[in-house]
Amino acid sequence: MVKTKEDLKEYIKSDNSWYRTNGLKSRIIDFISSDNRRMLKKYLILLRKSEYHLNNTEGSRYHTYLYWYYEGRKNRLGRKLGIEIYPNCFGKGLEIWHAGGIVVNHDVRAGENCILHGGNCIGNKGSINVTPVLGDNVDIGYGASIIGDVNVADNTVIGANAVVVKSVNEPGKTVVGVPAREIK
Repeated sequence: MVKTKEDLKEYIKSDNSWYRTNGLKSRIIDFISSDNRRMLKKYLILLRKSEYHLNNTEGSRYHTYLYWYYEGRKNRLGRKLGIEIYPNCFGKGLEIWHAGGIVVNHDVRAGENCILHGGNCIGNKGSINVTPVLGDNVDIGYGASIIGDVNVADNTVIGANAVVVKSVNEPGKTVVGVPAREIK
């Protein structure tokens, strides 16, 4: 959880850590070309700033106003990218590889170093508001969905287009298919 400025810097540094702009020339090229990677990094920075100010709003108008400011900017950029992630869902080291169709329920809790490849839905079944809990280092393939009262263990890989409706309790497993099942 992002509570201090040091936490904020650490989270921003670790999110989408694969995307590094080396030097002024590459930053200018990224800016001119409106590279999607740059936009994803910007979205994660706005998400973390929103979390920081939300976690410090108690009794502070300053943090309350800044929370709404950063939340609004994040949501506007999220609509362009097709991403909807609420504050305080993911630990540090979140990686988003592709924009488009990423929806994460506000009650989802995920550990550190999770990877979203795009087209993911992580949330409740609709009839009851019980959401998934993800461990550390969970890699969620393109188009995969995790629905309902599900626990996903650390170091789990969820294949592309898999639909996880049952818990994956053993760490280091790979699950694929509809409904998702373990493979060796």
